[in-house]
Amino acid sequence: MALGDPPAPVGHAGEGLQPTIAIIIDDMGANAVEGRRLIQLEQPLTLAFLPYRRHTTELATSAHRNHKEVMLHAPMDNTRHIGLGAGGLTVDMDRLTLTSTLRRAIRAIPHVKGVNNHMGSLLTQMPEPMTWIMEELEHYPLYFVDSRTIATTVAGRTAEEKQVPTLTRDVFLDHEQTEEYLHQQFRQLIRKARENGTAIAIGHPHTITVDYLEKALPELDEQGIAVATVSAVWAMRNGNRRMFAEGEKREISPAVARNAED
Repeated sequence: MALGDPPAPVGHAGEGLQPTIAIIIDDMGANAVEGRRLIQLEQPLTLAFLPYRRHTTELATSAHRNHKEVMLHAPMDNTRHIGLGAGGLTVDMDRLTLTSTLRRAIRAIPHVKGVNNHMGSLLTQMPEPMTWIMEELEHYPLYFVDSRTIATTVAGRTAEEKQVPTLTRDVFLDHEQTEEYLHQQFRQLIRKARENGTAIAIGHPHTITVDYLEKALPELDEQGIAVATVSAVWAMRNGNRRMFAEGEKREISPAVARNAED
């Protein structure tokens, strides 16, 4: 199935499409064991890699080979002064420093298709640096997902102004790492997809999250819920317009804001 092609219509109210979710797994690249488990899942997850981490190149290459979509999980300044690590984008950077840091991080991750923010509760509130970021992304082109780690983010709005394909996180799956909380959030994700046609969740490569997804994802087909990459969800929401000139296959399976640093 080419990039941007939505699943076949199945009579979903309003959109005429099967309710569809995208699941982004952030913080990829450090934990090889859980990273490999996620890559082996059948469903087309979207995996967001921190730059320059020990296993980023290996896992991103394997993810692409196993029909997962690859993103840059770009570290951005936060209000809690948590360290960003290599590739961090900070409020004290001038335009050249910020865009060159972002550019190097993008080029360091094989097969990258989009970007979302790691933390970023400070930087994503600032129109000028977010404008610089979006003007860099539009050159590739890459999409941007606003993780919404703070309610006052301007990241998504700035992406729209610069005509960068953009989406926003609907649900955090594992802000609390218990099976009960995961189940509650997963049900909320499905409910939003049924109401709106599509919904996007963000999770992390915690063992409890991977365990839950291994059990929950195979059951979605019977529930009439599809799993898609972020690119495919963007295409569904935008009238099947293509985001990129060339497509990729197997992007769809058969089958609010809260202050929380991602």
